[in-house]
Amino acid sequence: MQTPLLFQSFKTNISGITLPEKFTFPFYYQPHELSLIAAQELQEYLENQTDFEHNFGLKEGQEGLIIGKMFGVLVCQNQHGAIGYLWAFSGKLAGVNHLPYFVPTVFDMLDENGFFRKEEDVISAITEKIESLEQAPEFLACQQKFERETALAATCIAEQKEKIQSQKQIRNEQRATFDRANQPLLYHIMEVSWSNESIKEKVLLKNMTKYFDYRLQELKGKYDQYIQEINDLKELRKQKSAALQKLLFAEYAFLNVEGKTKSLGEIFDDNPPAGAGECAAPKLLHYAFEHQLKPIAMAEFWWGQSPKSEVRKHKQFYPACRRKCEPILMGHMLHGLLMDENPLIENQAHGRDIEIVYEDEVMLVINKPIEFLSVPGKTITDSVYHRIKEKYPEATGPIIVHRLDMSTSGIMLIAKDEPTYVKLQSQFIHRTIKKRYVALLDGIVKQPSGFIDLPLRVDLNDRPRQLVCYEHGKPAQTHFEVLSIKNKQTRIHFYPITGRTHQLRMHASHELGLNAPIVGDDLYGTKANRLHLHAEWIQFDHPVSGKRMEILVEADF
Repeated sequence: MQTPLLFQSFKTNISGITLPEKFTFPFYYQPHELSLIAAQELQEYLENQTDFEHNFGLKEGQEGLIIGKMFGVLVCQNQHGAIGYLWAFSGKLAGVNHLPYFVPTVFDMLDENGFFRKEEDVISAITEKIESLEQAPEFLACQQKFERETALAATCIAEQKEKIQSQKQIRNEQRATFDRANQPLLYHIMEVSWSNESIKEKVLLKNMTKYFDYRLQELKGKYDQYIQEINDLKELRKQKSAALQKLLFAEYAFLNVEGKTKSLGEIFDDNPPAGAGECAAPKLLHYAFEHQLKPIAMAEFWWGQSPKSEVRKHKQFYPACRRKCEPILMGHMLHGLLMDENPLIENQAHGRDIEIVYEDEVMLVINKPIEFLSVPGKTITDSVYHRIKEKYPEATGPIIVHRLDMSTSGIMLIAKDEPTYVKLQSQFIHRTIKKRYVALLDGIVKQPSGFIDLPLRVDLNDRPRQLVCYEHGKPAQTHFEVLSIKNKQTRIHFYPITGRTHQLRMHASHELGLNAPIVGDDLYGTKANRLHLHAEWIQFDHPVSGKRMEILVEADF
């Protein structure tokens, strides 16, 4: 049984706060007031604690690798009706799984007496034996001799083959200059001599090949004995690792509100992503269900310096990650728990209308509202494409020439037929279309103008979030120009050169970009009444007349 300190009472007076009717939807939420207070009390502890030493990157000169962490709080009710909270951290903290006040991991792979560590020690011993054999002087000497003899054989045989060819060429040249008609007897004698030379050279090659085959066979026999022993150990290690992994997946099991368990292997069909189950949310819920605590509300926040690849702001709240946590939480742990509706499957475009800014026989220019899909999504059909098809049923072709993120408002070009689409799309491909966005950033950008070049790729663990990745990311480039600074917010113009997913949002928020998220950015900043990003201006050549057109639609912020 865990220490009773893990279920903690609020230090703050919460008597006047109404409990939420439903539990937090973990993948898109605004923290409940109780979650905010619980998180604040955890943050106060982190700022003042002396229980562990970990470099979050918040103190200058602190030793150790800088590793920021996601922390979680779960507001819950005990069997006596008292309201309190639990704390958890994702992964390990200060190199361990267990720390005072924090719930433990669901399965402790660091337990010295557990089967995982014991079997890991066996596998490690096999690895050490493999390394010992691979570095043994006898094996290295045998390997070097075998490789040396192999190289010598290849060189000698190649030289003999080259000699055969060169001698053959000399003999052919001699034949060509010989007077066969006037000296038939001498020619016959020479032909016999040439033939004997050729036979001798080929016999020498054959004998040389046999000699080296014999030599290499002898050496290879000794060399293969070492290799076979090493390969047998590697196969044994592979089998033991696979068996341990399968056992781990079976033993790593999560409780749900109904008291039922489901293993990591069952949830992910024996193929979980690395780190699955180690996040704060599964730890918190498992501990609550294990100790008959009723979950009330939950929130997770980042503590420490942001990683280089992604956007994580100190003390900011974030949803649970999708790839690792969604199958565990939605597929099992939260089953049977009354929970907030998933806002991500609600049609945010309901009640919003598309404004037509320009129209002629072949195309449209529209002003897309916020929270409006450009094209149909997985669960929501309503979109710019859907509305345009309804309004213009005779329109053909792809229709949508370019897209805007759902939360971004502003100008979009629409083609009524395929030839128009092709001509407009060609201008995007050749970058002859000019676009400008206006945004309001949460922070001060001191540089009056500049250029951002940060390659982006999708976060495979948390789609659709993006990461900065110099190895696998696609080029993403943006010019910017500061318009004004007021109340610690910066009004700015963006001129995107490329058009990557969330490019402007990432370039604004990432510490290697402007380090100032767009106001209302619920992925990379803090949610507000809207995302303050608007495609306000576009310049392009009309697909029929060729006339250079310029359209401006001012933002409503």
